[in-house]
Amino acid sequence: MSSKTKYTLLWIFAVIFTLSAAVYQRATGPTYPKKAEVELNGETYKFKLLTTQGGESDAPINLKLPSDVKGMVKYRHYRSKEDWKMLEMKYNGECLNAFLPNQPPAGKLEYTVSLEYKGKHYNLSEEPVVIRFKGAVPGFILVPHIILMFLAMLYSTRTGIEALVNGKRTYLYTTITLITLGIGGMILGPIVQLYAFGDLWTGWPFGGDWTDNKTLFAFIFWLIAFFVLRKNKNNRLWPIIAFIVLLSIYMIPHSMGGSELDYETGAVTTGIKK
Repeated sequence: MSSKTKYTLLWIFAVIFTLSAAVYQRATGPTYPKKAEVELNGETYKFKLLTTQGGESDAPINLKLPSDVKGMVKYRHYRSKEDWKMLEMKYNGECLNAFLPNQPPAGKLEYTVSLEYKGKHYNLSEEPVVIRFKGAVPGFILVPHIILMFLAMLYSTRTGIEALVNGKRTYLYTTITLITLGIGGMILGPIVQLYAFGDLWTGWPFGGDWTDNKTLFAFIFWLIAFFVLRKNKNNRLWPIIAFIVLLSIYMIPHSMGGSELDYETGAVTTGIKK
């Protein structure tokens, strides 16, 4: 195998691996839409129920169903013992829809959706679905953040591979990983957090936000790897360790332990709650 072919194959593997990790992280996170389905007259209808809503608009619940299906949405503030509020879904010509009222940044609602068709009742979820609201994040901040975080994981993977095969570009890839992670995670990440939830940093030592903490943790390991390689470019241990750390962090669902508004105190809290 020629060196050019090997180089190309390693990059292809790194891209596929990184895409898989990114999809897994998003799909397992609390902000990923909840899938639901119902069977009516032998036909299966599938839906995605929102778990996050940005901006100042109410959260839409749209269900493409026959016009003779009736729907009801029941909701209340998350982690409260309030009475449930009811919203009757209306048919707008294309689908049944209702709107959950917008909440302050980091505010959460829990809701259920039930249907009635020919005298039978159907619940779309066994447990209430939780939706978190956030402020609008400008595209010129959010898009570079997403791209740089993807590139950080991509170059982290490529660095780990380069170290394993004793390649000559380990230091170069480590440098790129550190830069993309630093700008995407340590600079743009907090700015995204500020727009979305009103706080610049909610990780250690100010809070327990897992996204902030795991980004900081990974950045420290890549910083160590960078300085070790700067002195000894033949070192393979630290770039491999840094890659494993970042990969392990990517396996943690995105937005886990994130900002949540306490409706009783009015304070935004972070960390895993029971």
